[in-house]
Amino acid sequence: MTYRLFEGKDHASSYWKFRISPSDNLIQQVLDFLEKHKGHPFELAVDVGCGSGQGTVLLAKHFASMVATDVSPAQVEMALQHSKEPNITYKQCVAEELPLADSSVDLVTAMSAFHWFDRPRFLQEAHRVLKPRGCMALLNYTMDMELSYPDCCSQTLNQICQEFYVALVPYRSAHLGSNSIELYREAYKSLPYPDKEWHECVRVKRPMPLSSFMGFVESFSSYQTLVREDLQKATVLSQDFSHRLMSVMKVSSAETEVEVSVRYYCLLACKPEGA
Repeated sequence: MTYRLFEGKDHASSYWKFRISPSDNLIQQVLDFLEKHKGHPFELAVDVGCGSGQGTVLLAKHFASMVATDVSPAQVEMALQHSKEPNITYKQCVAEELPLADSSVDLVTAMSAFHWFDRPRFLQEAHRVLKPRGCMALLNYTMDMELSYPDCCSQTLNQICQEFYVALVPYRSAHLGSNSIELYREAYKSLPYPDKEWHECVRVKRPMPLSSFMGFVESFSSYQTLVREDLQKATVLSQDFSHRLMSVMKVSSAETEVEVSVRYYCLLACKPEGA
């Protein structure tokens, strides 16, 4: 079954403001794979589980047309508010039932979304809509984000981060298992496509205010689950986390800029001719 989360307007807004989108280099890696196995023209791409659309707009400039889908009306609304690209069409639908014709799509992507889908059904649906030699790219990042700040011990900062992540483990969805990366590895192994690649340790670094980093981690599904169960506990956990980081950094403002390093991984696969 599909897990329906991230559907509130406040959560959709947090996604738009704080989520770290893939880097240009990572997007280029996807495009290079498509170029190698299918070639031009790049006519139609579909971004499934697009959320508020940050990844969608990065891809859209490379395709004649782009369809972006999400199960959440609030996420689609947020994407429409911020995306003015004329070649993008946003649709609300489940990932396993795409409103697209058979063998019509050059590239299917899911960025930080595949782990929430009914994964076997989605892979079947992606296979249905892909053209022969069309490609699929499933991207996500790990929870071990790293912080750095000038003249500050990164090891101490990241130990504090790890303690915060550990505190959220009891609120993690059982659907995700202990580590989402294993779901992607499992999909990679199960895909019966001869042309496929697995990439890890693709680092994406972003400077941002500490307050934005806090907004980012507060948008995690596990933190949002804690908010629903015990708002006061969630608030205290977040405030304590922020204060400890500022103490180590020796700053008094949460608007102090830090560098956040996120480790992406991705599955790239090409649908064979005649499949």
